[in-house]
Amino acid sequence: MLVVMRKAARTWVAKFLLLILAVSFGIWGASRSLMNGVSETVVAVGDQKVTVNEFRLAYQRQLADLGRRFGTQITSEQARALGIENQVFAQLAAGAALDQLSEKMNLGLSEDRLAKLIADDPAFHSPSGQFDRQLFTSRLRNAGLREADYISERSKVAVRSQIVEATADGFEPPKVLVDALKSYRDENRSLDYLLLTKANIDPITAPDEKTLGDWYETVKSRYRAPEYRSFSYVKLEPSDIADLASISEEAIKQDYDAHKKNYEIPGTRTVEQLTFETREMAEAAQAELASGTPFDQLVTDQGKTASDVLLGDFTREQMPDQTLAEAAFAVTKEGGTTPVVEGTFGPVILRVTNIKEGRTRSLDEVKDEIRKALAESAAQEDIMTIHDQFEDLRASGSTLAEAATQLKLKPVSVKPVDHRGRDMSEAEVTLPSRDQLLAEVFKTDVGIEALPLNIGTDGYLWFDVTEVVPERDRTLDEVREKAIADWTAEQQKIALGAKAESLKDRLAKGETIAALATELGLAVETKTGIRRASDDPILGRAAVAAAFSGPNGTVAAAPGADPETQILLKVTAVSEQPTTNVLGNDDSQVLALAKAAGDDILDQMVNRLQTEYGVTINRTLAEQAMVR
Repeated sequence: MLVVMRKAARTWVAKFLLLILAVSFGIWGASRSLMNGVSETVVAVGDQKVTVNEFRLAYQRQLADLGRRFGTQITSEQARALGIENQVFAQLAAGAALDQLSEKMNLGLSEDRLAKLIADDPAFHSPSGQFDRQLFTSRLRNAGLREADYISERSKVAVRSQIVEATADGFEPPKVLVDALKSYRDENRSLDYLLLTKANIDPITAPDEKTLGDWYETVKSRYRAPEYRSFSYVKLEPSDIADLASISEEAIKQDYDAHKKNYEIPGTRTVEQLTFETREMAEAAQAELASGTPFDQLVTDQGKTASDVLLGDFTREQMPDQTLAEAAFAVTKEGGTTPVVEGTFGPVILRVTNIKEGRTRSLDEVKDEIRKALAESAAQEDIMTIHDQFEDLRASGSTLAEAATQLKLKPVSVKPVDHRGRDMSEAEVTLPSRDQLLAEVFKTDVGIEALPLNIGTDGYLWFDVTEVVPERDRTLDEVREKAIADWTAEQQKIALGAKAESLKDRLAKGETIAALATELGLAVETKTGIRRASDDPILGRAAVAAAFSGPNGTVAAAPGADPETQILLKVTAVSEQPTTNVLGNDDSQVLALAKAAGDDILDQMVNRLQTEYGVTINRTLAEQAMVR
């Protein structure tokens, strides 16, 4: 969650944050520092100063905003991990830089304009929606803020907004920028390429001992053995104590008779559907069927294939249209067809195959299932009794195995496994409640009696950790076979990459890709309509990027989508015409991206101002403000 919060905390829009008013009556009240004249400065930009109280107010506002977004109160530790204080420093320094610029440019606000801004503030509106002078006075008084101080601060924010609006809000991206972005997005390329594999290089000979040993020393962390743990466990679920012998034949038959409907197997049909525009056309087709024309011929006459008319396998209840279901399940002859049926979407004729009539499973077929279910149901009543007895035995000093044996449960010993549940040979080990059990095992030390785990709806699992095998570096001899295979694969990649580069050089010097293909015994493959965002299953991202690394005629070599391959390519055509039916051809996205340049301009301007005026931060005072 902290990762998500950190990302969200950083996605701030400069225009919004630069316009934050130092008062917010709905949440915090006003900054008393505007009235009391505290001279302690946390952030200074030129002649502009941000006091301790102003910093504290902005910091608390940022915490409250994130808290509302995530539905939780942000702790001081989380705030520090998110870097909230640095974000607040950046916000306040940016605002102060704009204030210094407005002062330098002698920017101001008319009294009439300022009065209108205050009158339009909903914080000072009566229930009728009009500005209320008494409400204005009382809210400022309750916040501990003098009118003159509020008006001064409101004026400062209004002037600041003028700079922001002139720089970013009023920004209209030039046509050349929009066209360039569209061109970048729409550009697509055609290319010829060769798919190179290890078959195109000489076989890699096995490494000698020194070569393998030197290589292994540089990569042995890949082969490091994880921590392994041995443990034993005892599982208590109804199936572990169910007494199958206690269930009589009479009880089984009574249960079968009472729940016979549960053992019904519904009939199924494979249904094909031929649709018609009008009933007259459907009835004409029905007449053809009656005269001996095969159903498949009607399908072909409509220009359709078998897959076009296949609906699938259905029970009567599964059919999406019950009118069709009645007709389909009225057919009893394999391959038979229905009369014309008025379905939801018009007249149709159905062909029915793979007919399987419904039936009820016999008592003999389900006897064992019923016996097991009845025994487990009866055992549920004894679960808590045996749980308590097991706990009592453990408390009296019995080992896990002793307690299990006494209560006729089965203790299971597990040889060393890692946190994934794999043993030392990398084989999967079958475990009950696998993830839950392993998580607890790897948090428990040897000799510690852990609490039983709740498993399922009414089960328990006890375990004891018996051995911890620390993680370690494996020796080369332990992993020799895999190390040789990995070394060989690595050398093959290197050799194939070198081969691709040498072929690229020959291609760049004028040899044709067809001649190279003949030499290698390969076919020249072609791709068209490749765009920068294409994720081609053969070329892969690297080769697509290489295809856009230069103009028409560019030759390049890059790893393919399969990392064991290399792509040798030559760009044969470049087009800026948008490809049809491609996701991402929305011009609104391009316009939004172009307009975002206004925010970038604002950011650059603020950074330039901060460099020109100088920014100082008193982190000691800020730390004090954050802990108060």
